[in-house]
Parts: sequence; structure tokens; C-alpha cells
Amino acid sequence: MNILLWVLQILLALHTLVGAVWKFSNPEQAVPSLNAIPHGVWLGMSGIEILCSVGLVLPALNKRFTILAPIAAGLIAAEMLLFCGLHISSGDTNYGPMIYWLVVAAICSFIVYGRFVRKPS
Repeated sequence: MNILLWVLQILLALHTLVGAVWKFSNPEQAVPSLNAIPHGVWLGMSGIEILCSVGLVLPALNKRFTILAPIAAGLIAAEMLLFCGLHISSGDTNYGPMIYWLVVAAICSFIVYGRFVRKPS
């Protein structure tokens, strides 16, 4: 279980880091349903995503930071659910992006569960 969680954390960290870089280089209008997000918040989310990426892998370097991984995964899940809510409220009937965000949120939730509840060694 621990190995699976580490693999998921590393993949999620890479995914989130790529998403952060994408947010810096693309405006929120690139995804029409996310137009409600102000540009400053959009860029701020990039910074938070970079910190979450670091928080997901930092426990591998120092055991004192083990609490960071589930917190980072929880923040990423919250962001994905926020995107889903904005997508629904925009009235967009293309549910492809929403399914993607829900899958990422589910993976994040699994990491949070595995690190907080299961506490693998």
C-alpha cells in the first residue's frame, strides 16, 4: 500500500506541477467554464499548486514532513471540486473536463485516506 501511495503521490505531484506551469502560460479563458476565476486568483492557484507538488514529495526526503502529503492532496482535491462546481454553474454541457477533474479528486482522496486513515509505514 505504501508503494502505491508513493507512486500516486509522485504522479500527482508531476501532474500538479504541469498544471501550475500551464496556468502561468494560459489564461483562465482557455477553459470557458472557468471564466469566473479572476486572473490574480488563477495565478495564485498556480503558486499553491507548486507548493502542493513539493508537499507531496517532500516527505520522501524528511519524515518530519509526512503531514504535508495528505494536506497537499486535500488541497488539490478541493481545487478539482471547485472546478467541477464552476463548470456546472457555467451551464456547459460538455462533461469531459468535469470527469477528468473528478478522477483527479478521487486519486487525491485516496492519498488522503491512505496517509491519514491507513497510516502505512
